[in-house]
Amino acid sequence: MRWHGRFGRRAADAARVRPVSRRSLLVVLLVAALGVCGTLLAAVALRGSEHRFVERAADQEAASAAQAVADGVRRYSDYLTSLAAAVGAQQQLEAAEFEAITAPVGRKMLPGVAGVALVVPTTTAEIPRVQQYWRDRGVKGLTLRPAPGSGDRHLFIILGRSPESIPTPLGIDVTTVPAAREAMRASEAGREVVISAAYELRKDLVLPPSKRRAGFALAVAVHATAPSPDAGRLRGWLMLGMRSDTFLSGALGRATGGAAAIDLSDGPVRIARWRPSAPVDPELDPRTLKVAVPGRDWQMTAYPTTRLVGQPTVRTSVVALIIGAVITLLLTALTASIATSRDRARRRVEVATAALQEDIRHREAVEQQLRRREAELVGFAGVIAHDLRNPLARIAGYTDFLREEATRYLQSEHRDYLERVYTCGQQMTVLIDDLLDYATADNRPLQARPVDLRALVEQVACDRRESPHGRPATIEVGALPSVDGDPTLLHQLFDNLIGNAIKYTAPDRTPRVRISSRPEPGDRWRIEVSDNGIGIPERQREAIFDAFTRADGSEKFPGTGLGLAIVHRIVERHHGTIGVGASADGGSCFWIVLPAHARLTAASGAA
Repeated sequence: MRWHGRFGRRAADAARVRPVSRRSLLVVLLVAALGVCGTLLAAVALRGSEHRFVERAADQEAASAAQAVADGVRRYSDYLTSLAAAVGAQQQLEAAEFEAITAPVGRKMLPGVAGVALVVPTTTAEIPRVQQYWRDRGVKGLTLRPAPGSGDRHLFIILGRSPESIPTPLGIDVTTVPAAREAMRASEAGREVVISAAYELRKDLVLPPSKRRAGFALAVAVHATAPSPDAGRLRGWLMLGMRSDTFLSGALGRATGGAAAIDLSDGPVRIARWRPSAPVDPELDPRTLKVAVPGRDWQMTAYPTTRLVGQPTVRTSVVALIIGAVITLLLTALTASIATSRDRARRRVEVATAALQEDIRHREAVEQQLRRREAELVGFAGVIAHDLRNPLARIAGYTDFLREEATRYLQSEHRDYLERVYTCGQQMTVLIDDLLDYATADNRPLQARPVDLRALVEQVACDRRESPHGRPATIEVGALPSVDGDPTLLHQLFDNLIGNAIKYTAPDRTPRVRISSRPEPGDRWRIEVSDNGIGIPERQREAIFDAFTRADGSEKFPGTGLGLAIVHRIVERHHGTIGVGASADGGSCFWIVLPAHARLTAASGAA
């Protein structure tokens, strides 16, 4: 304002010295007219911008709330899954063990939890035996009471833990509770956590109707796991009862900050409602989003509140009108200073450019730091695995020596223990080798040269046939091309694929592996490795190349989940692609597309 004042005084002095010409007057009037028009347009534009900003903020707030609800459900689902795994791992579950496993259940850790219960299926004829069985395991005074109209099959609550003053009712039959029953059936069928429809929790039946609150439950099937003799058998279900309003309040309290009121519904039935202290803004429309939860889709309606953007005393568009009027007056008086506007604009551009360049440099520095951290992590994994080899080799050597002398000095029981130690040592050696291969697959220098794939694969097949610890298998090697690549890495690639094909074949079948090829457009070759093994489910065929990922059905076979991740990295370093499908023999068919002539360098793929 001081600068404008000094210039205004100079303009006034100049005006007194020399009269204003008609042309100058026209210029001044034109500047004033343009200033008024520009101010009005800016006010209209700002008004529209304000509205768009508020709409985007409301959309983002609704999306944030939906994500918070989904994350909350996922956290509860993961916790219930871990509880089910712990219960399933018990050879004979006792009441005290259940109390210890479910001890962390409480409001502070999981807001909204009304209780956790173990539900066991049985028939009418089996009720006395099941009742006595659980009494013998610490459930004192347990009485199984079939629900009227439940038929011959029942679902009894056997064990429970409640963080509330109302205890979990033991011995009641939940067969006649459709929401809970259907959730348990869906959980057993899908082998996953399923959320029930809204219903009144059974423990609330002791309360007056006016004090009962809506809720829902998370159900997961509990299967016995090794080394239990009944491994794989269904033991029952874990049910995690939830207070809907308390759960929603806990999930949204920090996520929304009171900027939106939330209604959560399951179809036409409202599950929960959360209202912050700020009132709903009547000028903004509610947002309705779908929230995908295990086993069903919830509908969330978000009502923006006045806290979303605050309540300014004067709108920005009004402020723009005032400022525009002032600027128009100044521009009218300071027309002579327009020549300096270019310099001011250039300086602003330079400042903005410098800030942008600084931001780019900062982002590049962060990127480089992330790359260094990634390289350090890979190196760390390699060093750890490498340092474990030496003591593990000693353990293997001493164990092998003891095995030679075991028949003379050890009893059969002790020899069995020694064999277990030896087997574990071999498994650890395989794991460390896989870790080293995985850690170095991305940055190991490439020794690129023409490679005869048929000779290389024949050598791998011969090594597999002659291995003393190998499994008899039929390996058919068809016509294969020559490609440019690193022979060591390519040998490891096909050894991993052929080894997996042999290993993941049912014990009652003779492994059969076929390796073939055909040309692809663009001077590339497609190599296929098919087998008659257990196969890979279609839904897991993309994720199977991630580290430590194993397909369903491979639990009974030894492995680390790193073999295919190593193969994927080797293929990428050779500028190729890899995928998997089903083979005609019922197993898997891995396909690799490699360029016949690739320009590979020692650093390729290191990034």
